[in-house]
Amino acid sequence: MVQIPEGLFVELMKYHVLGIEDSLPKIKSGLEEKYEAMMKRELYTKSKTAKTQEEREEARQAYLDKVGMHRDFRW
Repeated sequence: MVQIPEGLFVELMKYHVLGIEDSLPKIKSGLEEKYEAMMKRELYTKSKTAKTQEEREEARQAYLDKVGMHRDFRW
C-alpha cells in the first residue's frame, strides 16, 4: 500500500476533477518526493533482510548514498 500526503491528494483532485492545470508542478514534485521515499525504504529494508551479507552490505551502501551520507561518516 502506498499512502500520499493530504496536500498531494488535494492537488491531484484539483487537476483530475476540476481541471486546474496549475497544480501540475506541485503534483510532479510531490510524486517525485514519494518515489524517492519509496526507493529509500526499499533499500533500507533490503539492507536488513537480504539473504546474503554481501547483498545486505550492497543495499546498505546504496541506501547511504541515496540519503546523502558522506562516505567519511560511514562505519
